[in-house]
Amino acid sequence: EELKNRGDFEFHWLGHSVSLRGEKTPSVERRVMERRGIPFHQLKAGKFYRTSLREWVKIPGGFFQALFLLLKIRPRLVLSFGGYLAAPVVLAAFFLRIPSVTHEQTVVSGWANRLIAFFAKKIFVSWRESLSHFPKGKAILTGNPLRRAIFEVRTKRFRFPNDLPVVFVTGGNQGSHIINEAVRGGLSQFLKRFNLIHQTGSSEVFRDYQKVALLKDQLPRPLRERYLVQEYFNEDEIGAVYAAAALVVGRSGANTVTELAALGKPAIFIPISRASHGEQRRNAELLAKRGAALILSEERLSPQVLLSTIDELLKNFPRYHRAAAQSRKLVNLDAAAQVAEEIVRIGLLD
Repeated sequence: EELKNRGDFEFHWLGHSVSLRGEKTPSVERRVMERRGIPFHQLKAGKFYRTSLREWVKIPGGFFQALFLLLKIRPRLVLSFGGYLAAPVVLAAFFLRIPSVTHEQTVVSGWANRLIAFFAKKIFVSWRESLSHFPKGKAILTGNPLRRAIFEVRTKRFRFPNDLPVVFVTGGNQGSHIINEAVRGGLSQFLKRFNLIHQTGSSEVFRDYQKVALLKDQLPRPLRERYLVQEYFNEDEIGAVYAAAALVVGRSGANTVTELAALGKPAIFIPISRASHGEQRRNAELLAKRGAALILSEERLSPQVLLSTIDELLKNFPRYHRAAAQSRKLVNLDAAAQVAEEIVRIGLLD
C-alpha cells in the first residue's frame, strides 16, 4: 500500500500455498494476495534449522525453483521478510543481479536472515535490540509495518449482551492446536467468567473449528451467546475484534506482539517452544518485562492453568492495562511508510 502511494509498482508474492504441510486448505497469505489481485507463486523449499535429512534434500530444489520464478517474473527488486522460504529467493536474486532488501521482524535473527544479510542491500529491523545482529552499514531501525485495519472498527458484530470482559484467543493465521485444545477442554468454565472470541485456524488434520463449533451447539443458550468462534478474522473484522477485547491470548510472533503493543492491549503469550533461536519467547519478553503481558509456556498449558492465568490478569487488570498503554512507545506507527521511503531513497526502485 505504501509503495503504491509512491509509484506504479507491480507485485508478485512467493510463499506457502497451503496452511500446513500435507493439507489442502489454502494458506491465509495466498487468500489475502488473491483477494488483493496480487499474483501468487507457490514456493517449496527445505528448512536448514532443527530439521531432517528429508528437508535438507529439498534445499537445492528450492533454490532452482526460486531461480525459475525470478527469471519468469523479472522483478526490479526482491523484498523479503526472512524465513526459510526467503533464503533461496534472495540467493537466486543475487545470482541474477537483482537487488534485494530484507526485514527482520523478530528480536533475534534466525538463520535465514543471517544468510540473507550477506546478499541484501539493506536490512530493516523492528527492534533496537536487533541492530547488533547485522552489519552497521546495512541495518536500519524502521519498526515492524502494521496493518491499518487493526485500528479501524468496520463492523458491530463483536458486541455481547452483557458486561463481562471479552477475551480474544488466537493461534495466529494458521491457528494453534494446543491452544485450541486448552480452550475446548475448559470452554464452559471460561464462559461462566467472560465472553470469548476464538480464532481456531482451518486445519484439516486437527479439525479444531469443527470440534469447538459442535461443542458450542451443546452449551446452554446463555453460555452459547458468550462464545464467538471463527477459523479466521479478515481485514474487515480484525479491528473490531481487537477493539472489543480486554485482553488477548495467543502466540508471540512478531506481528502479534507489535499489534498488541500498538493497540495497548494486555496479553497472555504462549510462545512456540520450537521456534528458531527461541524467537517467540524473546518477542514475548519485550512486553512481559514491561508488565504488559504474562508468559505461559506450552509445557504448562492446560484448561485449568489457562483459566487461572486469565483470572490473574483480569484481577489485576488496571495495572496490566496501564503498562500496555505505555508499551505503545515501543512501536513506530509509520514503519511501513519508512520502509517504503528507504526503498525509494536508496535508488533501487526510482
